[in-house]
Amino acid sequence: MWATLDYVERIIMDLKIYQTGPLEVNTCVLTDSETKEAVLIDVGGCFSDIKSQIDKEGYSIKYVLNTHGHFDHVTGDAEIQELCPDIPIFMNKKDIPHVENLTAKLLQWGFKSDVKTPVISNFIDETSNLYIGKNKITILYTPGHSQGSLSYYTDGKLFCGDTLFYRSIGRTDFSDGDYDTLLNSIKTKLLTLPDNTVVYPGHGPSTTILNEKNYNTYLRSL
Repeated sequence: MWATLDYVERIIMDLKIYQTGPLEVNTCVLTDSETKEAVLIDVGGCFSDIKSQIDKEGYSIKYVLNTHGHFDHVTGDAEIQELCPDIPIFMNKKDIPHVENLTAKLLQWGFKSDVKTPVISNFIDETSNLYIGKNKITILYTPGHSQGSLSYYTDGKLFCGDTLFYRSIGRTDFSDGDYDTLLNSIKTKLLTLPDNTVVYPGHGPSTTILNEKNYNTYLRSL
């Protein structure tokens, strides 16, 4: 749809990261070698290319997780529903208004508006139970960047969308963003994770909880 799929990073055997969509979202592909399950997080585009590679490796996509509903993170969801309607796509219900305004947001940012709007009907929160293989995916409610932002923690890895970045934090100047709420989410939900937790943000390089505690200037007051 936009640029060709670019393979960016392979961290360990069960995680690949691609940059997809108009704003180069980090699309994460988690795989479990025992069950041959795959879980996708924030598909910004290029789904057919990603699925082709997953198929070649013998994995089956269990579900797709969205950290939040901003257009750059959900642009690939309609393609998923068109090609694989049986794959459930999950997000927090509070961010549905962002998904419904997908076309308007694409135009506002100067991108093509011919992307179909996905229909998300599978909602999750901190009480939901998700697994990949034997590993539980812990859902953390981390509002601030958007009202319905979620982060996902499993096997020492944190996928936090646009809540926390490498030595930075997410924007809070959107309609349902709030700076104090964002800092509270980071303080109470993310910084309480083990220091060696590897953090995979929605954009940019990975980091660790310890690195952000030590060097993120936005978090010095926490």
